[in-house]
Amino acid sequence: MLRWLIGGGREPQGLAEKSPVQTIGEEQTQNPYTELLVLKAHHDIVRFLVQLDDYRFASAGDDGIVVVWNAQTGEKLLELSGHTQKITAITTFPSLEACEEKNQLILTASADRTVIVWNCDTGRQVQKVSYFQSTVKCLTVLQRLDVWLSGGNDLCVWNRKFDLLCKTSHLSDTGISALIEIPKNCVVAAVGKELIIFRLVAPTEGSLEWNILEVKRLLEHQDNILSLANVNDWRFVTGSHVGELIIWDIMDWTVQACERNFWDPSPQLDTQQEIKLCQKPNDISIHHFTWDEENVFAAVGRGLYVYNLQMKRVIACQKTAHDSSVLHLAKLPNRQLISCSEDGSVRIWELREKQQLAAEPVPTGFFLTCGDLEE
Repeated sequence: MLRWLIGGGREPQGLAEKSPVQTIGEEQTQNPYTELLVLKAHHDIVRFLVQLDDYRFASAGDDGIVVVWNAQTGEKLLELSGHTQKITAITTFPSLEACEEKNQLILTASADRTVIVWNCDTGRQVQKVSYFQSTVKCLTVLQRLDVWLSGGNDLCVWNRKFDLLCKTSHLSDTGISALIEIPKNCVVAAVGKELIIFRLVAPTEGSLEWNILEVKRLLEHQDNILSLANVNDWRFVTGSHVGELIIWDIMDWTVQACERNFWDPSPQLDTQQEIKLCQKPNDISIHHFTWDEENVFAAVGRGLYVYNLQMKRVIACQKTAHDSSVLHLAKLPNRQLISCSEDGSVRIWELREKQQLAAEPVPTGFFLTCGDLEE
């Protein structure tokens, strides 16, 4: 089951710094986390989370700032300010293997049409690029080829010096919503209802230039694809606005498993093949995935769902993890998850087996929340 460890939401002004935690989850009759420490951070919707290492993660959103947190204590370590509009993408930017100084770097993109490299150890900007023709909506780093990609209305390939190596033609006015790396120098881009497979061609003796070739288009989804993630070395997963979850073979791009609607995983409903979670489309939209060796963790509407790859079904869920749609997930060590939402909150969860839910000491949880929004 999913248990709420650290959480928060927008609080009315004047609320005391500490407040009791309400019961979370149908099976959790008593929540042992009875005190909360309120930490002010973001001032608007929190859209992105990224794990930096075993001890730190970063959050970003519509206020244009990046906050670096201590994942163990909830302490705010750094606040990175440099964008003038909302942040639209974030990813880690690994240091070169040959580089002696191993700094933790991240890339952030913004609606101000800039991309910034940050040093998360010092909080300083390393580099900034501002000549994009459209908003960058996704970023990914291909460490083996030592390049990084930006996705907007087109797909661009860059080197570490921020030189543009090549790009596609205009793909869509709505742009690329998600991007991942797959084998054979290929990437998968989500564009509307389609998945487009591109192959990167590195320079050779016969050609000194980089190139991007479109290989195939996959048209299994019935609505716009919102989420796309690698699961392991042989599978990736996609999720759509209307709650479609599709598991794909990473080598031949065929469908391995498919659920057209996210369902209520209650035991008495197992005999039904398709059960809608709820009636509102935005409450079944799959906004983001993360994963481990056995499970896919899905942000579905306002809830969190754990989909087991071997059993091909949901094994745990929290239907109302946040007050609004959950927008992003990240995985921490020790079977913990971080989630962020339109309600402006960041919450930390853990997945535990039923036999582990014995009596435990009562520790203190931490409440990560954004400041109140102005109407």
